Amino acid sequence: MPIEILMPALSPTMTEGNLAKWLKNEGEAVKAGDVIAEIETDKATMEVEAVDEGKLGKILVPAGSQGVKVNQPIALLLEEGEDASALAKAATAAPKPAAPAPTPAPAPAPAAAPAPAARQPAAVPAPAAAVATTGERVFASPLARRMAQQAGLDLAGLNGSGPHGRIVKADIDAALARGAPTAAKPAPTPTAPAPAAPAAGLPAFTEQPHSMMRKVIARRLVESKREAPHFYLTLDCNIDRLLQLRQEINAKREKDKISVNDFVIKACALALKQVPAANASWTENAVRLYQASDVSVAVATPGGLITPIIRSAETKSLSTISAEMKDLAARARENKLKPEEYQGGTFSVSNLGMFGIREFAAVINPPQGAILAVGAGEQRPIVKDNALAIATMMSCTLSVDHRVVDGAIGAEFLAAFKKLIEDPLSMLI
Repeated sequence: MPIEILMPALSPTMTEGNLAKWLKNEGEAVKAGDVIAEIETDKATMEVEAVDEGKLGKILVPAGSQGVKVNQPIALLLEEGEDASALAKAATAAPKPAAPAPTPAPAPAPAAAPAPAARQPAAVPAPAAAVATTGERVFASPLARRMAQQAGLDLAGLNGSGPHGRIVKADIDAALARGAPTAAKPAPTPTAPAPAAPAAGLPAFTEQPHSMMRKVIARRLVESKREAPHFYLTLDCNIDRLLQLRQEINAKREKDKISVNDFVIKACALALKQVPAANASWTENAVRLYQASDVSVAVATPGGLITPIIRSAETKSLSTISAEMKDLAARARENKLKPEEYQGGTFSVSNLGMFGIREFAAVINPPQGAILAVGAGEQRPIVKDNALAIATMMSCTLSVDHRVVDGAIGAEFLAAFKKLIEDPLSMLI
């Protein structure tokens, strides 16, 4: 019987995924380790490798299918010597109950930092018999297999006239001529129902099905606003000196220019080291204080928002942060991030300044305890030395989980951040 290729669990909490693309076609040879498909999880598209060798006999779940359960068969793999007859027998065999999805581990407390999820190999399919149910292998030429499959012939019931009893084209023609019984053909796949007509009075519309990423974003945002008591602190930073230093640094760099956001990431990381009580998250038993400043940075992608992480950002130079951020952002937009690259940050930054947004409040990224929303730098009138002056000001709003960080701690963090931003040379020492 053919080997079932099952929907793998690519992370500890995964219960379903979208089958984005097949990289092997029916009839193609497959070796152990070959990448056969791409699976879309909640945050990334990951490759699935074959565990066994053989030929991809039949694709059960077409590309683009959504909500495919873990351990659900997605394809059938023919072993050496097996042919289309094995597929026909599998189609007519009594259906077995689907393997139950593994019971997900209890969800961590809202403040528990998710451990980096190591990439896992494709789920090993259940052992399958290497011979037909009659106990004998059926040998046939590729053309004969294809003809039998198209005609619905059971090759196990034919005698081959080729070398060593191999079934060839002439045997298929003879069987069809004498009206040999055909195997039951699988029922046609039901087509998706046409979109319902809009109710009376509603304007015409189209519906875009939710991606796995959008579903998870929606669930986590609702969880964050429901569970975490948000409060907000806003201050303005004078970034004239930062812009001047950035210009001087970039004048000496032919490529990979430093951005204002790179300075913001570095300033947040250093401020968290100065005010470690702000680098924290909530659990039901304790407040968890983190030793490293792992800064998650919001990146907009076609499928939704994702937050790749600059690990231990307090220890890295601006040029290193800049290079890592460019690489992570590019791969995030292509859904190519590994789970450990977007899971487990301790603090988040969301910057909408490039869109001209002056000020906004971001939703906390659970289970973290705070997120900094960064607005656009713009020239504003200020009072300096008892006189009116013009300066480039940037408004920053800290959203805080009040269970973890009190107002005084949040204010202390923002004061440290402001000092670093307004004296950017101190970040380079």
